[in-house]
Amino acid sequence: MIEHELVRELAEKSSTKIVMVVADGLGGLPLDPGGRTELESAETPNLDRLAATGTCGASVPVLPGITPGSGPGHLALFGYDPLEFRIGRGALEATGIGFELGPEDVAARGNFCTLDAAGRISDRRAGRIPSEESFKVVERLQGVRIPGVETFVKPVKEHRFVVVFRGKGLDGAVADTDPQATGVAPLDPVAASPAAARTAEVAREFVAQARRVLADEPKANGMVLRGFAAKPRLPGYEELYRLRAAAIAVYPMYKGLARLAGMTLVGNAHTLDEQIDTLAACWRDHDFFFLHFKYTDSTGEDGAFDAKVRRIEELDRVIPRIEALGPDVLVVTGDHSTPSLLKSHSWHPVPTVLAAATCRPDGAEKFSERHCVRGGFGIFPAKHLMLLAMAHAQRLGKYGA
Repeated sequence: MIEHELVRELAEKSSTKIVMVVADGLGGLPLDPGGRTELESAETPNLDRLAATGTCGASVPVLPGITPGSGPGHLALFGYDPLEFRIGRGALEATGIGFELGPEDVAARGNFCTLDAAGRISDRRAGRIPSEESFKVVERLQGVRIPGVETFVKPVKEHRFVVVFRGKGLDGAVADTDPQATGVAPLDPVAASPAAARTAEVAREFVAQARRVLADEPKANGMVLRGFAAKPRLPGYEELYRLRAAAIAVYPMYKGLARLAGMTLVGNAHTLDEQIDTLAACWRDHDFFFLHFKYTDSTGEDGAFDAKVRRIEELDRVIPRIEALGPDVLVVTGDHSTPSLLKSHSWHPVPTVLAAATCRPDGAEKFSERHCVRGGFGIFPAKHLMLLAMAHAQRLGKYGA
């Protein structure tokens, strides 16, 4: 990747610090044409202040019109082209819970779901069963045995789990079994290439055995598998940016993304305030801090417009605590948009603000979709955000004579 070669050449050591706050699924849409989005409806005095003194823009995670998953969305924010570095969700989830993937492993992210008497999905997330319940369900799956393959089933959080298949001749090119709809049956695992035929066969056998084991479960009596993948290789933050990077996240998938990028996972926070406590505690030991806030996404996926507004306001309230630590660059953005109107990820550009002493104000008065799209960064590729953060932190040397 030409950009990475250039970054390695120009990156410089410095004492400056960068904080990137990622409000998952931040962007939204109005419920009625011409109305306000969730972000525009929220009371955000602190984010508005950052917008007024910093530089704003609207980032495109992959390409215009392409709806990104969380993996590609975050990879772009971290400075990796998501079209070049393709990472399956299974590898992210497995890495995020600390499972060390080996060279013969293929991982898939699993969602427990609720099936009706006809085998159709009635709830894609099994009622978002709490973690303590889903962990017991995962324990029931430890008895699944597939000849010639080791199977590891690990709990993640709520209705999510990870399954790892280990054996000769496995390949991650298997299609998801999630139909992304209710009222229909889960899809069969299908190989997307001849090399993945064995993996698809193994996955089918796993699902068949699991269905029999879970038949009496009231909620989690079925499952869908997504993001089949082997372990990827990424150039790390220390190698690429000369940054000692720390990640502060609650959900395992985002921890996995950070680990694959060479970040150090710090703390064991469960709330946003605890995440800021962790940020303060590790401030002296790192140069770059990735702080992930999940709930702007989950409320959007639930179609809960007002709840997403409240989550945005919750994030706004902690901004002064971050500023008090004295970051040289503070970025607030999202990995993609999740409008409550659509109850899903969308292709819409993501509001972004970068605040630093080196910013050129652009006339934005609020942190919102309307203001950001007209901001100084314009509509820009998300993969360039790290370059902008590095430049404003004065961590990039001059290119050429």
